[in-house]
Amino acid sequence: MPMTFTATISALLVLTCSALAQDASAPAPPPSPREQQLLDRIQKLEERIAALEARLPPAPAQPAQPTEAALPPAEQVASAPGPISNFMRGTSVDFLLDTYYGYNFNDPIGRVNRLRTYDVLSNAFSLNQADVILANDPDPDTGKRWGLRVDLQFGQATETLQGNAVNEPRPDIYRNVFQAYGTYIVPIGSGLTVDVGKWASSIGIEGNYTQDQMNYSRSYWFDFLPFYHMGARASYQLTKELALHYWTVNGTNQTEPFNGFKDESVGFTLQPNSNISWTATYYLGQEHPDEMFLANSTNPNLPTEQGEPFVPIPNPPKGKLHIIDSYATWQFSPKLSFALEGDYVIERLYENSAPVETWGGAGYARYQLSPRLSIASRAEYLGDRGGLFSNTSQALNETTVTFEQRIIDGFLVREEWRRDFSNQPYFYTDLLGILKREQNTATLGMVWWFGPKKSPW
Repeated sequence: MPMTFTATISALLVLTCSALAQDASAPAPPPSPREQQLLDRIQKLEERIAALEARLPPAPAQPAQPTEAALPPAEQVASAPGPISNFMRGTSVDFLLDTYYGYNFNDPIGRVNRLRTYDVLSNAFSLNQADVILANDPDPDTGKRWGLRVDLQFGQATETLQGNAVNEPRPDIYRNVFQAYGTYIVPIGSGLTVDVGKWASSIGIEGNYTQDQMNYSRSYWFDFLPFYHMGARASYQLTKELALHYWTVNGTNQTEPFNGFKDESVGFTLQPNSNISWTATYYLGQEHPDEMFLANSTNPNLPTEQGEPFVPIPNPPKGKLHIIDSYATWQFSPKLSFALEGDYVIERLYENSAPVETWGGAGYARYQLSPRLSIASRAEYLGDRGGLFSNTSQALNETTVTFEQRIIDGFLVREEWRRDFSNQPYFYTDLLGILKREQNTATLGMVWWFGPKKSPW
C-alpha cells in the first residue's frame, strides 16, 4: 500500500493531540494543509481496505457453542478408540488361587493320599494350583470370527495334569501350559467352530477349575479319563437342542505324540430345555509309544530331537483304546440339581492281546441352602478289571460330602469329608508295606478367583 503503517499512526497521534488541545466551547478551526493531507491519505487508505475486503470470499459461519445444559450426558459421548484399545477389545485376564489343608486318618507314610488327583497330601498346607487365563473370544455378531485362549498353571495340579512322563515324551517343555488354542468360526450355517491347539478334555463331567465343581476333591473318573488333548476339534450347533463334535488329536494327555497314530472322537450334546443336558462321547486311540527318550544317554550315535537322544522301539504295540463316556445334568429346581456319569474303557496292548477294561460311574446331588451356602454329595464306583486305572485289579468306591460357603463373590471355602474303600488292601498306612482297604480324609479347601470371565471357566 502507498501509505506506511508508521505514517498512519503518526497521523492519528497528531489528530488526537490537536483535539485535546482545543477548548470544548470554542469552534474548531479549519485544518492546516498538513492535517488536511493526512486526512486525505487516511480516507484513501480506508477506501482501499474496503475494496480489498470486497474481493475476499465470505468467512464461514461459526457454529454456536452449545451451552452446558445442551451438552449430552458423558456416557453418551463416544470417543474414537485408539489402536491399543481396538487390539485389546474383548480380551479378558482372569486369576485363580486354589489351596487346601487335608488330613488322612490312616496317617499314611509320606503323607500321601492314594487315588487323589489334586488333594494329594495329608497333614499339609498345600498349593493345589495358581492359574492365569488370557482369552479373547470370537464375536461373530460383530464380524469377529477368531479368538484365542491361554491357560497357565502352577502348583500340584500341574504335576498331576501336565508332568506325566508316561504319556508326554518331553513333559517339561509344556508343563505350565494347561491350555493354548486358537478359534475360528467358519461361516457355514449356524457357524462351525474350529479350535486348534491344546485344550482340556471334555470327556467326563468334572473339570479343572474348582469353583465350577460340586465337590472339592475330584472323582476317580476325573483322574482316570484324559485331562487334555493336542490337535483340532470342530463343533456345530445342528439345531437349537443338538450340537455335534469331532476331534483329531495326538493322543490322551499328549502335547507331543509318541506314535504316528492320530486319535479321534465323535459325540453330541443334547439340551431339550434349559434344565436338562446330556453329553455322549466315543473316543478311539492308540496309547503305546513307538520311541523311547534316553535323557541320560552318552551314546553319540543315537538320533536326537532338539538335543535329547532317543531310540525307536522295535515291533511297537498297536492295540487300541476305546472310551465310551456319557453324563447328564438336571436342574430339578432353583435350589436342587443332580448329575449322573457312566463310563466304559477297554484297551489292548497288541491288537490280538486280551483286553483290560474299566467300567462304572458317579452320581451327584447339590442343594442350595441359601444364596451363599450349599451342600453337595458324590458317590461313585470304578471296577478296575486288570488294573488299567490303579495297577491293581479291584473294585473301588468312594463317597463324598461337601459343605460350601461363598464368603463373597470370588472367594469360597469348602469343608469336605471323603471315604475311599476297596475290596483289596490298597491304601497306605503309617507302616511301610501294610495296606488298608479304606482311607478317610477331611479337607478344608479355599479358592480365590477374579476377572471378567463367567462360570464355567
